[in-house]
Amino acid sequence: MTVETQYLSAQPKLRATTTVLGAIAIAALLVAPFVVYPIFLMSVLCFALFACAFNLLIGYVGLLSFGHATFFGGAAYFTAHAVKVWGWEPLSGILLGAAGAAALGFVVGFLAIRRQGIYFAMITLALGQMFAFICLQVPFTHGEDGIQGVPRGHLLGFIDLNEPLAMYYVTLAIFLFGFFAIWRIVNSPFGNILKAIRENERRAVSLGYRVDRYKLGAFVMSAALAGLAGGTKAIVFQFATLTDVQWQMSGEVILMTLLGGIGTLVGPAIGAGLVLALQNYLAASDFPVTVLIGIIFVVCVLLFRRGIAGEVMEFFKTRFNRST
Repeated sequence: MTVETQYLSAQPKLRATTTVLGAIAIAALLVAPFVVYPIFLMSVLCFALFACAFNLLIGYVGLLSFGHATFFGGAAYFTAHAVKVWGWEPLSGILLGAAGAAALGFVVGFLAIRRQGIYFAMITLALGQMFAFICLQVPFTHGEDGIQGVPRGHLLGFIDLNEPLAMYYVTLAIFLFGFFAIWRIVNSPFGNILKAIRENERRAVSLGYRVDRYKLGAFVMSAALAGLAGGTKAIVFQFATLTDVQWQMSGEVILMTLLGGIGTLVGPAIGAGLVLALQNYLAASDFPVTVLIGIIFVVCVLLFRRGIAGEVMEFFKTRFNRST
């Protein structure tokens, strides 16, 4: 039996296993707020969606953005302002945040995608810092105080988001929607072209693809989904601050993605959960949380180069191939 035949025969088993694991994960998320503090779970879901959105760009296009906090934090400001000052319904405010993040993504992407590698990363970092400075200066963000006291309101006029369980399940629905959107993009013809660009951009150009357009499209999609996460976070925690737009937030989402596994769908979500769990449960201890996260990161880079999810997936693939 050839390697190709073994791979094809293992695919149904892999798909079946993935479906079962996905169903178990969704079931666990449905009952999780009865076991774990809902606010912590909502934080994990927001950052998991943010990390998955970032992974769409770095994992499937090969573009490392150091300015993704611009879209996450910018959407948080847009949503918070629309809901608190304009009196918008929360879902409309979140969608405005995602749309605003997509617009920012178009501007940043248009200026950055003509460069590659470290030059692309530095341009996104510079533009992100410029946006953070703008957020510090413009009146509607309230400077260092941020926008506080954002009302959660009633979703669609009748779902009271001040109830923790209602807010949690709405956050879960938004996360699942964003995750499904990423899965659909990755497994579409558009996603296959993005992977081809990542593997060999010159060959994609020689085949006639407008590479810059595909990169820009992926950048805007990633920014919009990051904005969806940022807008949801603004409603969950009822504030938007400069912390959301600063470069440290971009660095944090890169760390989450690397720990979970670049180029895997669930890896960034796992990485986000790990980082937030460490920050939350070790915050009261004397041991510096950043030191522990750094140690874990070094161990993962040295021993688990594919990330947590990447190593687990490789293990299952190896077992299925051996069994066939």
